[in-house]
Amino acid sequence: MPEFASVTDWCDWLSNRLATAPRVDRADWQGLSAATPAAVLIGIVPRDTGAKVVFTERAAHLAQHAGQISFPGGRMEADDADAAAAALREANEEIGLPLEAATVVGQLGAYVTISGYRVTPVVAVVSPEAQYTIDPGEVAAVFELPLSWLMQRTHYERRTVERAGVRGASYFIECEGRTVWGATAGMLLMLAAALGMTGEPHDLTR
Repeated sequence: MPEFASVTDWCDWLSNRLATAPRVDRADWQGLSAATPAAVLIGIVPRDTGAKVVFTERAAHLAQHAGQISFPGGRMEADDADAAAAALREANEEIGLPLEAATVVGQLGAYVTISGYRVTPVVAVVSPEAQYTIDPGEVAAVFELPLSWLMQRTHYERRTVERAGVRGASYFIECEGRTVWGATAGMLLMLAAALGMTGEPHDLTR
């Protein structure tokens, strides 16, 4: 992964990479389909210590994905102009990210979740000066993890899991004491592929 000093340099590099990358759809399970559109924000923050990615820990009382690590995001609303508008709105609602603090640089193919959503990952560069204020009704914490580690595909593992009574496999990555898995890990792998990162996750299901 490159390391740039400015938001502008990151915007230029990511925009160029994502503009030419093929958009490939992925899913939690093979054969899943979903009718509910949603969007998440993959926020990349240039820091002096290296670029970071913004994550949330979902609130413990939520009916779905309680306590899990995810990107800010949610279902698209009728008045959202597009996936980017939905992702930015949700990030503003969940973590207080000002709309002007994020510059959208592209998006990935859709990711279909076992919970019935067709999620569009929207990639944006976030100002390092941005301040977060979480909505405790949805989010327990907001934090950042290093992009360079997350973009190394060999750091991921494919493990057997059971969700909603269905047995299958999901991707996991361990980073700084946190476990990122499921759709969030899957979308990170999509980003790594779009940026030209090589290598394959370790398959522990065999």
